[in-house]
Amino acid sequence: MSDVTLRLALVQEAADLDPDVNRSRLADLVPDDADLVVLPEAFARDFGSPGEDVSGFAEEVGGPFDTELTRVAELRGTTVVAGSFERSGDPGRPFNTLLVRGRSRASYRKIHLYDSFGYRESDRLSPGAPEPVTVDVGGVTVGLMTCYDLRFPEMARALVDAGAELLVVPAAWVAGERKVDHWRTLLRARAIENTVHVAAAAQPGPRYSGHSMVVDPLGDVLAEAGDGPGTVRAVVSRERLLEARRTNPSLTNRRL
Repeated sequence: MSDVTLRLALVQEAADLDPDVNRSRLADLVPDDADLVVLPEAFARDFGSPGEDVSGFAEEVGGPFDTELTRVAELRGTTVVAGSFERSGDPGRPFNTLLVRGRSRASYRKIHLYDSFGYRESDRLSPGAPEPVTVDVGGVTVGLMTCYDLRFPEMARALVDAGAELLVVPAAWVAGERKVDHWRTLLRARAIENTVHVAAAAQPGPRYSGHSMVVDPLGDVLAEAGDGPGTVRAVVSRERLLEARRTNPSLTNRRL
């Protein structure tokens, strides 16, 4: 079998509080030389102050942000992942939704809401159904997770059991004591324990932690940003994944 590779671009940029501003920036931020471009969680509109009601910024599928994301992805000839707020059955609590648009198309509603470190995301958002969501991008099976989902190893394992070769994790990982260390440790742990690639695109500091990164299936960091805005690039390879699984066949050796 010939190797299958995927060129990644992780866009570490802060979302504005004005949705019009975020839509207008998509054309400048999405490159045309990557197979998969990942923007952070809530890129359609930032969360705002802690506890702020974001329901007024939620859209239906096919709304203005979705339409522009699709247009730019198709114009660039790529697949783009970006975070948004989607209307739900509860008018005051929308979904936190990842949109995958362009050459591939899918949506993922965040399952694990951030009721931690003093926050109560479930007061203003609805959780998605607890089912793994994968999408084929250029022949690579991509599993979708959002931010706080990273702290639940069973979710990453469910995605890998569903065939994921690459886990994509858009995030707005709030800054604070130990937070960068938790972020880096958990991303590498999810890669190592599942022998899978992990690509995480985060919003930058000072409010968020930054450090968007790509990790290979043996835990090596292929690329990593700092705290500020920027774009992280890497190439992930199926052969690298298969070699990691030959070296460390932990998925095959499972007994539970």
